Amino acid sequence: MAWVEAAPAKLNLALHVRARMPDGYHRIETLFAFTRFGDELSAIPAQAWRLEVTGPWASAAGPDRDNLVLRAAEAFARATASKARFHFRLVKRIPVAAGLGGGSADAAATLRLLNRATQAGLSLADLEAIAASLGADVPACVASRTARGEGRGERLQPAPPLAGMPVLLVNPRVAVPTGPVFAGWDGVDRGPLGKDFWAGRNDLEASAIGLEPVIAEVLAFLRSLAGARLVRMSGSGATCFALGVRTADVPQGWWHVGTELL
Repeated sequence: MAWVEAAPAKLNLALHVRARMPDGYHRIETLFAFTRFGDELSAIPAQAWRLEVTGPWASAAGPDRDNLVLRAAEAFARATASKARFHFRLVKRIPVAAGLGGGSADAAATLRLLNRATQAGLSLADLEAIAASLGADVPACVASRTARGEGRGERLQPAPPLAGMPVLLVNPRVAVPTGPVFAGWDGVDRGPLGKDFWAGRNDLEASAIGLEPVIAEVLAFLRSLAGARLVRMSGSGATCFALGVRTADVPQGWWHVGTELL
């Protein structure tokens, strides 16, 4: 029997960086949203863990031993004492190091898939607890629903749904590592994220643009589109989005996809 699980791409509709903490992480306030576009994970029973990666971004996914799919599988097995093992096949459609939480989405999909495949019966809260050990964005990706994130992003509160909202994602095909972008934050607390994310901001845009100036060109292009209701960079970049737009004549060479929010 084969199991299949979608891994929706994550967006940060707003991302406020409030402080740099002593442990080197940053205290943030963000609004997570998820798209119909994403990766796809499937699995069949096997004698040992195995991962096969295909799709347009497979070559950028890194070695299997570092992939969050296998790390999530091992964390699930430890938490549940499960002896079951699986051969995973990941179709990698989400660009790597792009601010779309691809690795986090894949890890969360792994936890959901294994919970079904092994009939472990873990609750959403149980899965989020396992997810917290895998990365700050992984707990939000477990439910893949609009949510407000605080702390490092792992403290979640429900937020009003935005299902069906068209969104255009554009990436200039540059990978922006998260660490250097956060390190480039200027340390200025510009205030909390209120209930109205439309009035929010992404405090990492300036740092990301400093590393990859082409991101400013992407934002300017998206702001020029008719119907664009909100244009921002997602996460630490370099993917930017325009809410309210699904298609556009995107400059040649830039990766893009039109989709909708879940």
